[in-house]
Parts: sequence; structure tokens; C-alpha cells
Amino acid sequence: MKIFTAEQIYQADKSTIKKQKISSDDLMERAATGIFDWIHSRLQGANVNIQLFCGIGNNGGDGIALARHLKENGYSLQVHVVNYSEKRSKDFLLNLERLKDRKIWPDFINADSELPKISPDDIVIDAIFGIGLNRAPDVWVSNLIENINASSAFVLSVDIPSGLPCHRVPWDVEHVIRANYVLSFQVPKLVFFLPETGIYQNQWEILDIGLDQEYMDRTVTDYELIGRNETLPLYKQRTKFSHKGTYGHSLIIGGSYGKIGAVQLAGNSCLSIGSGLVTAFVPECGYHSLQTATPEIMVTTDDEDDSITNIEISFKPTAIGIGMGMGTKAVTSKALGKFLKKNTVPLVIDADGLNILAKHPELIKNVPKRSVLTPHPKELERLIGTWTDDFDKLEKVKAFSTKNDCVVVVKGAHSITVYNEKGYVNTTGNPGMATAGSGDVLTGIITGLIAQGYSSLDAAIFGVYLHGLAGDIAVAQFGYEALKASIISENIGKAYLELLRSPNRKKEEQNV
Repeated sequence: MKIFTAEQIYQADKSTIKKQKISSDDLMERAATGIFDWIHSRLQGANVNIQLFCGIGNNGGDGIALARHLKENGYSLQVHVVNYSEKRSKDFLLNLERLKDRKIWPDFINADSELPKISPDDIVIDAIFGIGLNRAPDVWVSNLIENINASSAFVLSVDIPSGLPCHRVPWDVEHVIRANYVLSFQVPKLVFFLPETGIYQNQWEILDIGLDQEYMDRTVTDYELIGRNETLPLYKQRTKFSHKGTYGHSLIIGGSYGKIGAVQLAGNSCLSIGSGLVTAFVPECGYHSLQTATPEIMVTTDDEDDSITNIEISFKPTAIGIGMGMGTKAVTSKALGKFLKKNTVPLVIDADGLNILAKHPELIKNVPKRSVLTPHPKELERLIGTWTDDFDKLEKVKAFSTKNDCVVVVKGAHSITVYNEKGYVNTTGNPGMATAGSGDVLTGIITGLIAQGYSSLDAAIFGVYLHGLAGDIAVAQFGYEALKASIISENIGKAYLELLRSPNRKKEEQNV
């Protein structure tokens, strides 16, 4: 699913109005009807007090039109118009007149007005600001937002939480509506998925308002949201007469004294994702533990007992995952630099492999093109430098990816895979996956997918999705706190089954 900018959404509105030969007011009515239907299907006329806060732009017009539907269907309703400007949109004024024609008189809130009293039992509908917000709210409007947030009432925001701009972080973190639920028109917004801005809504849902599909299809966006529908087409089905050589030979390089477990996690995950063969290259201290713990993994070792000092491989691997648990000793850094100069096989670089690159940026030029880098936030900072906010971070990642022709997985609650100027936002995963070794599992998954013939970009997108899906399946049994990386790895097979499960079969099982 594409993630559109505010400007692109405005163009979609214009294209819809022109092609479908409707007015902007007709489009507003669609939006209001969609919101009402969503609310009414859940409340079913329940005796609850609804406080509706509307701005004086088109988002407020949506709210005013919604007020008419709510009142006509018998809901207890108080309508507040937040009078933050002398300018009012044409469609807002049109719907305001319709409201008055029905003898519904809004309460106009101005800078000198007393703040409305809101009960924790009320439902607040927030339609103050929309996606066009380009400046900080006035002080008195900010006070109103704080008042709504402090009320403990359930808050439903129309399209986007008020005070949250589409293109940047908020001007003041306290002056944004904290919505329990957001009904987003037609498409999600990028701010729903970034750490600094995603905190302003607990849940969101798309409302289809019939925007011009041709425009939506042909428009190129900087970001896409990756769900099941986007992931399924990437899957490579196995053939009857294939054998283990068909699915590649993965090499996992890493480990040091006390950190061999990272290689075991990556190797296990590499096997579970479908790599035909997996060999681990580790210091000698890891030989026996790996051979005992995972008999399916072949093991070759460095001459040194406790760290990697010279990477010599006697076979041609299909894909290589490198860096997990291997430390950043001078001798290990030297070994990585020497290895990079002679290696041409695609790499998945994680953990200390990234830290060595950050310490020795001259080595980056020797990383094979379209390799995959999987940094957590601190590793990313060492690679690209500090950033002012999440938007700045993504721009710097894009620049780094373009300059070095590599795929970067920005790990987080919604991991974002970046290649050149494009970002792919993941939808699976949960807080239980914030645990030691989870990244090693992901490295193994992506390495194993590349070994099977997936492109580096597809392997990263698909791998991040399956990694999160395995975590979601596991957390249902173990809970957030008890979820371990090894459990995530053990659920990779179930993630495949869930991805490939027929939707009809899932419904049938739910009805049993």
C-alpha cells in the first residue's frame, strides 16, 4: 500500500472531483458518511455523550458534516467550533449552514473562551486540524488540546491527530491530540509509523472514500506500507525436482569468546528460512558448541581460539551474513577489511560488522553493491551520524543508501527497509521482539533468502516481514516479556504457513 504525502492526497482529491464529476462538498459528504457509519456500527445508538471539536478548514468541515449525521440519528452531541482563524473553507461554511438549518447550534471557542468540561465517560471526536497543518497551533488552541488529552475520554481523530503535521515532527510534543483511534482517509500517513510521531495514536484504520484509483495507481510515492498483500507476490515457491543445492549455500561469519550464540541464532534462522546449506565460520572456541547445538550447520574455524583473525573460505557461498558477535578488535577489523577486498558475494552485515565499518569508513567502498545492512539505532548513528528527528534520519539513510548502493534496514517498531530514495515500512512485529539476539535471527533470515535467489531488496522486505510475523505468532503463546530470539527463530516455519494460508481457510477455522 502506498503512503502518500499531503500534497499527493490533495492532488488525488482534485483528480477525483474532476474525473468523477463531483463537487468538493460531495467528497466531504463521503468522508463524513464513512466516519458516521464506522461510529454507528460500533455504538448502535448507545446513550453516550459525544463532544465533537471542529476546526474551520476542510477537516473541520468533515466534522461539521458528521455532526449532522450523528444528530439525525439521535446521538447526544455537543459541537464545538475551534475558531482559530478568520479564514474558513468554503465547504466548512456550507456544512455549517446545513447544521444551523437543522437547529443545531455549535459552541464557538475563541482565545478568551472557557475550556469545555469533558468527562472521562465522553467520546471526543477530534476534527480540529487536518493534514495541511504547517505551523504550530496558537497557545490557546494548544491549551484546548492539552485539556482534551487530560480528560481521559476516548478520542477518535478524523484523518490525523490534530497538531500532528504530516511532514515533520510536532512543534511541541504536548500540543498534539493523543488519539485512541484514527480514521485515515484512503491511505495511511507516514507519521503513523515513526517513533517520534507514531505515539500519538494507539490504532488507526483506513476509510475508503473512493478517491480516483487511476491516480492512486500511477502516482509514485517515497514510501510503501508492507503487509500480507505486498509480501505474498515476493514468495518463491519450491519445485518438485529441486535439491539442497537449488536453494543456495549460506555462510555465517561471526562470533567470539562468549558470543557464539549469535552465530547459532543466525545459522538456525538461515536454515529455517529455507537455505539449502549453511556453514558457520567462527573462532575455534565455537566449534564444539555449534556442532552440538545445531547438527544441520557445518562449521569451519579460524586458527585463533577466541576471535576472528583471518577469514579463509574453501568454497563459494551463495550469500554471506557477517558481523554478529564477532567483536571489534584490531585484528578482527583487519581480517574484515582483507576479506572485503577479495569477496564479491552479496553480504548481510550486522552488529560488529557495522561497528567496524563505522570505525573504518574507508572499508565501505569494498562492500559488494546491493549488500544489506541491518543496524539498530546506535549502530545506524555510528554509520550515518546524528540526526535531528526521524524525518532527518530517513533522509540521511536514503543518502547513505544511494551513495553506497546498499539496502539499509532501519530496525524499530516499524522497521523501514530503504534502498536509494524509496522506503518500505513493515507492519509486523511487537515489543516482545526487543530482546537480545532478535537481530541475529533477522540477519540469518535475510541471508537465507538471498541464498535462495531473492534479490537483496526483496530479501530484506520479505525477511523483515516474516521475522515480525514469527514474533507475532510466538508472542501469542509466550507474552512480551518471555519472548526470546530462539523462540522467534523456531516460529519461522509457522510464519510461512500463516503467510500462505488461504483466507477462506482462516475464516473456516475461526467459525469452528
